[in-house]
Amino acid sequence: MSALVLLLAVAASISAGGAATVAYPVHRAVTATVFWIGEPVGNGSTENNALSAWDDRWLQHYGGVDTPGKRLARNGFFPASFRPKENPFYFDLPYDDFDDRGNPRPDRMTVVPWARSLAAQAAAYAQRGLPFSLLKNRWVKLRRGARTCYAQWEDSGPYVYDDSAYVFGTARPRSTRANGAGLDVSPAVRDCLAFAGLNNADNRVDWQFVDAAAVPAGPWKRVVTTRQVFWP
Repeated sequence: MSALVLLLAVAASISAGGAATVAYPVHRAVTATVFWIGEPVGNGSTENNALSAWDDRWLQHYGGVDTPGKRLARNGFFPASFRPKENPFYFDLPYDDFDDRGNPRPDRMTVVPWARSLAAQAAAYAQRGLPFSLLKNRWVKLRRGARTCYAQWEDSGPYVYDDSAYVFGTARPRSTRANGAGLDVSPAVRDCLAFAGLNNADNRVDWQFVDAAAVPAGPWKRVVTTRQVFWP
């Protein structure tokens, strides 16, 4: 059975209250590298992170450069020099539900597990001539050792933008770059999970999609990102 077929065959489990909840696959021991809003091209970064896959003014909307460096640059999990206007707990994964021309990727309604629940919203945006991402702002649970943190999906990468078999299925990441990195995480997530350095091959995490209702209270909920696609 292919990873995609396996994904589509994942059964809904019924909670004690009678509501159906989706059992998303757990991706285990995935190498995670660190990126940040405002990170320039170079030193391992192939993208200008002043903008994201879904926000052409990501840096402006966030409120400043999310400097990952020394203690003086951070106030706990938050940047020290400004109060972020969007969630500092963010990540990317190597799938974008739009192509390079800004058109919805043809497979997105079949590979994204929650696509049907957002179909009406996507159609309403399309009628107004506006793009709607099925992915932006979705939550994941991340674990490293005894630590568990949560974050929102705010960009695509690293390096690959159509790896649906990994992102939504059970395959390993397709890219072999950066020690086979399967996601980038923000400085806040790095600190929450107690990573060693920025791009260390030993920074491996287990991650899993979770529905917003399942995200517990924590620093990742102090500022929640709600902005949809912004392509002025």
